[in-house]
Amino acid sequence: MAIRPILKMGDARLLSQARPIEDFTAPALQQLLEDLRDTMAAHNGAGLAAPQIGEPWQVVIFGSGKANLRYPDAEPVPPTVLINPTVTPMGATMDDDWEGCLSIPGLRGVVPRYAEVRYQGFDAQGQPIDRTVSGFHARVVQHECDHLWGMLYPMRMKDISQLGFTEVLFPELLE
Repeated sequence: MAIRPILKMGDARLLSQARPIEDFTAPALQQLLEDLRDTMAAHNGAGLAAPQIGEPWQVVIFGSGKANLRYPDAEPVPPTVLINPTVTPMGATMDDDWEGCLSIPGLRGVVPRYAEVRYQGFDAQGQPIDRTVSGFHARVVQHECDHLWGMLYPMRMKDISQLGFTEVLFPELLE
């Protein structure tokens, strides 16, 4: 089990563009995926991107069930490995909702996201993934893929007054 340190907002590596994976058989990719899973689980995350643990690759993992303490009311999202993704909005409808981030611990903010998106990419074995999703699933995919383009959720916020400490806004949540 390898729980890696999570980079925090302010670290310049979080603002960099990630590079695509070219070799799906590389042992280093499998180790990265294991480290991402272990780190996400240790922090009760709904997703984690490789740049958040200092790896400049286009790799995200996500998934949550009813047991996720950070998002107890969110619908389940299937465990997914997504490599070299593209995210395409399916319409212009945007939803505003609260988000948190393991790289910005203790804070939550209201972030506009597309209500429905199509995401494409590859799984851990290099097999194509092509899904159209909505709701919390769509929000998680957009949030995690933003990390690959050097974007953190406060950069998408429209109103900074809707950013605050989780313990004040949602004292019932453990973060």
